[in-house]
Amino acid sequence: MKKKGNPISFVYFVICMVTCWCLNDGILAQRNETVVVKVGAVLDISNGPNAAGIIGLSCINMALSDFYHSHSHYKTRIQIILRDSHKDVVTAAAHALDLIKNEEVQAIMGPSTTMEAIFVIQLGDKAQIPIVTFSATSPSLASLQSPYFFQISQIDSAQVKAITSIVLAFGWKQVVPIYIDNSFGEGLIPYLTNVLQQANIKVPYLSAISLSATDDAITQELYKIMTIISTRVFVVHMSTNLGSKLFTLAKKIGMMSQGYVWIVTDSMANLFNSFDFNVKESMEGVLGVRTYIPKTKKLDDFRVRWKRKFISDNPTLVDTNLNIFGIWAYDATIALAMAIEKVGIGNTKFGYNESNTSSNYNIPDFEKFGIAQNGDKLSEALSNTSFNGLSGDFNVIGGKLQASTFEIINMIGDGEKRVGFWTPDKGLTRNLDSKGNMSNNSRYSSSKDDLGSIIWPGDVYSIPKGWEIPTIGKKLKIGVPIKSGDNNYTEFLKVTYDHSTDTTKATGFCIDVFTAVVDILPYDLPYEFVRYAKPDGDEMAGTYDELINQLYYGNFDAVVGDITITADRSNKVDFTMPYTESGVTMVVSMKDSRKKNAWAFLKPLTWDLWVVSACSFVFIGFVVWVLEHRVNNDFRGPPSHQIGTSLWFSFSTMVYAHREKVVSNLARFVVVVWVFVVLILVQSYTASLTSLLTVEQLRPAITDVDQLLKNKMNVGYLKGSFVYGILKNLGFPDSQIITYQSPEECNELFIKGSVNGGIDAAFDEVPYVKHFLGTYSCSKYVMVEPRFKAGGFGYAFPKGSPLVADISRAILNVTQGDKMRTIEKAWFKEAICLDSNKEISSNNNLGLESFWGLFLIAGIASLLALLIFVVTFLYQHKHIWLNNDPNTSIWQRVCILVRIFDQRDSNCHTFKKSENKIKSGNSRHHHDEDDLGPSLGTHCPPSPSSQTESNVSVYGDFSPNREMDVVQITNQEVSSVHCNEINLQAT
Repeated sequence: MKKKGNPISFVYFVICMVTCWCLNDGILAQRNETVVVKVGAVLDISNGPNAAGIIGLSCINMALSDFYHSHSHYKTRIQIILRDSHKDVVTAAAHALDLIKNEEVQAIMGPSTTMEAIFVIQLGDKAQIPIVTFSATSPSLASLQSPYFFQISQIDSAQVKAITSIVLAFGWKQVVPIYIDNSFGEGLIPYLTNVLQQANIKVPYLSAISLSATDDAITQELYKIMTIISTRVFVVHMSTNLGSKLFTLAKKIGMMSQGYVWIVTDSMANLFNSFDFNVKESMEGVLGVRTYIPKTKKLDDFRVRWKRKFISDNPTLVDTNLNIFGIWAYDATIALAMAIEKVGIGNTKFGYNESNTSSNYNIPDFEKFGIAQNGDKLSEALSNTSFNGLSGDFNVIGGKLQASTFEIINMIGDGEKRVGFWTPDKGLTRNLDSKGNMSNNSRYSSSKDDLGSIIWPGDVYSIPKGWEIPTIGKKLKIGVPIKSGDNNYTEFLKVTYDHSTDTTKATGFCIDVFTAVVDILPYDLPYEFVRYAKPDGDEMAGTYDELINQLYYGNFDAVVGDITITADRSNKVDFTMPYTESGVTMVVSMKDSRKKNAWAFLKPLTWDLWVVSACSFVFIGFVVWVLEHRVNNDFRGPPSHQIGTSLWFSFSTMVYAHREKVVSNLARFVVVVWVFVVLILVQSYTASLTSLLTVEQLRPAITDVDQLLKNKMNVGYLKGSFVYGILKNLGFPDSQIITYQSPEECNELFIKGSVNGGIDAAFDEVPYVKHFLGTYSCSKYVMVEPRFKAGGFGYAFPKGSPLVADISRAILNVTQGDKMRTIEKAWFKEAICLDSNKEISSNNNLGLESFWGLFLIAGIASLLALLIFVVTFLYQHKHIWLNNDPNTSIWQRVCILVRIFDQRDSNCHTFKKSENKIKSGNSRHHHDEDDLGPSLGTHCPPSPSSQTESNVSVYGDFSPNREMDVVQITNQEVSSVHCNEINLQAT
């Protein structure tokens, strides 16, 4: 009996069958809707040391896998059709032609090199399909101007400004490019040399090395650079294979030692990690410039996945690492896939046109091949594609990847160190912020301070100077001007020529300074002098400006001599620091400014000193009279006698002829101080008057240029000098300008003067003028203002010469040391001249400012003596001015004190001695007592004339026992001020 089937199982079976049928039908429908787009790839996939083609291919495959995995709903799928170019241009072109004609590819990726790309680009342009390269970086490809060419790589010309900034940062003046001799190498050189020259960096030599050059050929070229060219800064632009060989050989011959600078472009810097150890070791100290790829998690994850898959596919290439070309290949593939999907290619067939058999690019017509129907749309879509890729922001402008930041690396051992970055907008910087912008600069920088520490070739940190004197090369050809005549300033430069040895010998101040400068250079500087003369050798072949032009044209390596630094000359050549004093000045003759007149004796002192001196004599006479009047008979008597005696005493101190004896100690003190003042004043007056009457007082005959122009005086200048232009600018006509060739001739012209066809002033450079003044006495000539600006004497070198900096530093060492003074003394007489704005013999009058201190001392001494005298006098007679009698006014008391002052001081020892003599000689004493009675009876003192010889009076000496009588007499006397009238009535 058959078992009955389960209905539930049957239903489940039916559902599964229907589901499988639906799924299969959906998959088939999806497969029927997907469009496969063929894309060719012409790459070099040989297993070379860099394996760039293999790396690129693996990145292309991973890019397609990643893209369609994340965009499974897209209707297009790229199918890569690979062709191996085997590093051959013809093979690459043949494969491209085959892909276009037979496979009808919609785009071609590659080829790997610039030379291969040139032909493939022309084929793509003919078939109107995009050619996308990620490893051909030459800027020469842009010259093809194909709208179907996309350079998804950083073009080489983008890095030349970064390289120039490095050169500028370290101050190097010359650079020698070393490049591969093909279209790849030649494509960069015009851009590099142009930018360097715009920065005033010279390119003295271009070294092109063939790709097939042998080791001997490369070594010979390196020896040529080392021995003939002074530059030690090299920029290397070549493929990794040739570059590795170059550095290995350079290390062998010593060109990777201290003093050398090597900078490699991104063609080598991008692949530095792929070099073997020996090559890395030979490149130690090299700087590299390469495109900066920001480090992101996305990139790190891709590196891990790529390394795992690459080793799995290529077990023999374990040491191969991902490089920037692989990253660009990944991004280029993503961009192409996005563009193809955007266009939505439905018709992948080519259309054929009879006119397509002709070629505008001279490509042979092997067979007819069609034109892609979607080429224009695909090219436009690819140009508008932008996204964030592994290399950063992906953006194509004009068929080229947008310029990005460059990083600067330093090769150290078998590794590398980043020392900085360069951006198109801000220049050099040491660090970037998280957004990839410069973190420390707000403006464009070309400073070495914005780079990290660098280890240079030779394992040194000191910055190379960038040039050396070639070990095997010609001597520097130094042009020297010649001077005709034996007295034509030969102290500065004298050139002689030896016909037997065909050599030029130069001597003089300028040559000795140059020799001293060269001797202290830290290296040998071989040179030879070449005279700038006419064929006969007796005269200079031209002017100094024309000699500078010869240096500018390259006929000389330098010019040494009495060459003045001017602005016009500096536009053509570079000058060292000046080694002489700078400027152009005017020299004129001197004249005696003394004037003969009857009042010359008044000139030694200024008017204010005369006035103060006269007042001081009168004041001192008054002080001495006050101090001596009561105690010295020489200062008593009638008023006219007293005034005359006082003035006589004071003024006679000038010649020390005073006969009066000084009795008072206070007066003696005043007189001693005053005699000291008079001594200094008289001696100074005598010296000044003697100088005024006997010594020449020389002044410049001409004081300014306007005086010369106004009086139409002749002026002179050294023949052939640039001073002629200054004179013309000042307004001197040619009829007033006379040339001279030697100091002797200049002196003769001065002697003649303008009236006799000579000159009244000469204009010349300061060194020449100083030599002229040293030859002739400063009493004859002098420099006067103004001084016109000039650069002084310097040595001239071609523009950008690296010798200028070293020579200038050496000049500073020589001019600031004793060596310069020794050279000057050997060639020139020392001219010690005073300031031209002052007289040679000083005739400044003696003024009060020189003696006010002496007058101050004398005044203080006199006032102090007066103060002591007055205080003593008032104290002795205080009973008078302290009297409390209301009937006595202040004016009456003053009159009494004046009358007392006018009397003799009988207590003085001088008067006591005379009294003793009188008592012993005669009886005049009794007569004096009789005379006293009437005086007292009248209650008035006698007249001043009668009191002169009186010894006993109311104003005479007062003893304590007579104080009451004096008071009584005083009260009676003050009853009337007119004492003389009372005396007359009493008589």
